[in-house]
Amino acid sequence: MPTRRRSRDIVATIVIAALLAFGGRFGRRAALRGVLSALLAGLVARVLGSDRTHARWTARHAAFATGVGLESPGWGRVLAAGSGAAGIVARRPDRGDRRGPTDALVGTAVGTSIALVSRRWWPVASREPAAVRRPRGSDVVPVGADGEGLAVVVNPGAGPALSGNPAPALREALPAADIIELGDGDDVIELARAAAASARVLGACGGDGTLNAVASVALDHGLPFLAVPGGTLNHFARDIGLATVDDAIAAVRTGRVAEIDVGVLADRRFLNTASFGAYPELVDARERLESRIGKWPALAWSLVHVLRHASPCRVDLDGVRHDVWMVFIGNCAYEPAGFAPSWRERLDDGQLDLRLVDARHPWARTRLVAAVLTGTLARSRVHEQRLVRRMDVTSHDGALRLATDGETFTGAAQFSIEKDPRRLRLVVAAGDDDEDGERVP
Repeated sequence: MPTRRRSRDIVATIVIAALLAFGGRFGRRAALRGVLSALLAGLVARVLGSDRTHARWTARHAAFATGVGLESPGWGRVLAAGSGAAGIVARRPDRGDRRGPTDALVGTAVGTSIALVSRRWWPVASREPAAVRRPRGSDVVPVGADGEGLAVVVNPGAGPALSGNPAPALREALPAADIIELGDGDDVIELARAAAASARVLGACGGDGTLNAVASVALDHGLPFLAVPGGTLNHFARDIGLATVDDAIAAVRTGRVAEIDVGVLADRRFLNTASFGAYPELVDARERLESRIGKWPALAWSLVHVLRHASPCRVDLDGVRHDVWMVFIGNCAYEPAGFAPSWRERLDDGQLDLRLVDARHPWARTRLVAAVLTGTLARSRVHEQRLVRRMDVTSHDGALRLATDGETFTGAAQFSIEKDPRRLRLVVAAGDDDEDGERVP
């Protein structure tokens, strides 16, 4: 039995590594949910009084397989099959333990339940792209199948270290397109403006910051925008159903044009999210360190540092005084409610999703963490969420550091959060029309 356990532990480790390296956003979520569920299941099995190694081991593996399967059903089935339904059918129990099959059943029930209950505080992410609106007039992408009329600004250093430069793949698939690579010292907005002068569709390949910058130029020039995922997380491209470079190429050839909202924070546009308070401090701290120790270690250190040393912002929101640790603003309503807003059902609802952590309550940060862990954040007094169409902000601490789509800058002491009066025209994948005639990728 120990040999079999070790072999299954090795399989689980390989699966985690594969999900983290090649699974994309859903793979990373699957690995994290599986690991956290397994750790919690082992703890719960011990608290419930199980002193049998086989029961605790089975609980951990059942929780891991179920947790992975919630986010990535294919990998979940592989794990369940490979572990023999989490060890229910055990050929022989541990020495001195005559209840091997019974312990396996109990462990499986505990582990599976723990993974399923995790959805209470961390909902499973939607795999459906957000709904978008048909534009007035034609929704045909105005470029040739070979990319004639398309210009794409590529940030080759935006993605993970092992991802490679996507520019050659774009040139091969779209030989008539103008593929412009961002070099050292180049300004992405200047390159985009130059390309927009002769393009019929303007695109960007990179992370959310690159996409946001080029999309703003496309909006100013009245051009449809093509989002090509080329960053680490690719939040925006994922929300519109373009998860890979090949998806974006297919959208050029067979897709349609849609319209989406654009948010504005202190005269800076954003496609996904904006923020002020602790989050811009976190980004600034991470960027100072990541060239020396890597992005993820820098993020972990910066998170601990900001949580320990950050000071609340004293602001008026529409004339009402607040002391806040952080303010999150989503372009359209995000799901789920409470902690970790992750996806949007629509990109054209005219709303701004405002979420703040109130610093006026005693032990606000501790209460926030406790509410997150217990799945009660939506009812916590330290967390406030509302949908607005506009909000005016006045800082009592002078100019604030702000962030739009992950890019930080120094704003003013007074600014507004609102929607751009114009909608961005966007190239999306082909899909079905809903009953209202709106475009749903």
